[in-house]
Amino acid sequence: MPWAIDDQKLADLFSQFGAVTSATVLMDRMTGRSRGFGFVEMANDAEADEAISKLNGSDMDGRKIVVNVARPREDR
Repeated sequence: MPWAIDDQKLADLFSQFGAVTSATVLMDRMTGRSRGFGFVEMANDAEADEAISKLNGSDMDGRKIVVNVARPREDR
């Protein structure tokens, strides 16, 4: 994602496909800058699936974005 995106802009992008429950851009603790990814929760799976299919690979402020279903965090 573009470095300048915030939670609201992320929610606005996904809201064109349905109700957004939450949208969070992950920030680096040291620099306060975006880490380049975030998480969006939507009200239902059908709307989420549509957002994924329409937004994955699309251009956002000059950067190609990857949109997919979040996977559980792997142990290190």
